[in-house]
Amino acid sequence: MIRVPMLFFWPTLVLASLLSACQPTATKIQVITTDASYSASLSNDASIALVSTAHNGVQVWDLTNSTLSYQWLQGQQQNTSNVIDTAISANSLYAATISSNSLAIWRLTDGSSVGWWSLPSYAQSVAIANTGQTLVGLVDGSVMSLSPEKSHLIQFLGHQEKVNSVSISADGNSALSGGNDGKVILWQAQTGQPLQQWQLTSRITKVLINDTATLTFASDITGNATLWQSDTGAPISHLDINRRQMNFSSARFVNNDQQLLTGTPSREIFLWQINSGKRLSRWQVQLSKNTQNKGAVVYSAAMTAPGSIVSISSQGLIEYWQQ
Repeated sequence: MIRVPMLFFWPTLVLASLLSACQPTATKIQVITTDASYSASLSNDASIALVSTAHNGVQVWDLTNSTLSYQWLQGQQQNTSNVIDTAISANSLYAATISSNSLAIWRLTDGSSVGWWSLPSYAQSVAIANTGQTLVGLVDGSVMSLSPEKSHLIQFLGHQEKVNSVSISADGNSALSGGNDGKVILWQAQTGQPLQQWQLTSRITKVLINDTATLTFASDITGNATLWQSDTGAPISHLDINRRQMNFSSARFVNNDQQLLTGTPSREIFLWQINSGKRLSRWQVQLSKNTQNKGAVVYSAAMTAPGSIVSISSQGLIEYWQQ
């Protein structure tokens, strides 16, 4: 009676060991902060990291030289920062940061401030284009679309519930938003004119439009993740997710828009093939030594060359990976 369960248990142990051994490890790790962090963004080429820390403001890191370039303060009280989301433009010229009630836009060329704006409702997410055109998703169901150079502001009212994620094309003309109402809406950022709309089964956690506004991606809390052609609205593929739930904390089109790189709040990075939705690779970010926090959110990931991945997580680690 004792030997039977042991015969089944031993292969399970062997399989677990093999899976652990096959888990890819980072080829290089860089610690950029030991402070608690609320958000972080990588530039497209992973040469710049933007990190919102709890006690040292928003830090801009030059990852090529491993140096701190700038340190910004927004809504700081008693040496604390309340920036909850960050974004870098595709050309690495601009950055945007939001607190719960304010937006700041910065120049990455010299660290100077473009401007600061108070928001009419609590902010959820931010995105910024090469032109400085900026989107802010709000809990009241609206999206602010701001052109700082033209002093032009519109409020998009296409959602009925909280807007959780926004994305904008590189030229600043096409906006994408997703909310608790399950709606994914593609619209004109300068006018608010809707262009396409899709309906998912539950609340949206992440949306993404590529730089040229030809591809659209969205996912909800049930793990329903779909890619569409932006102009026709036709689906391209559904990500092959074999779990009951999978949330994405980051997403980026890579490899000439042939692949999608995503991060999760559960330490995972995935690479997907866009035309099929097939999963190509998986990595797991590490935990800092002596950390009390046993989890890690993947804030941002980028591909510097085919198969070369860089990530930044809530553990304050920059990690470099090979496919």
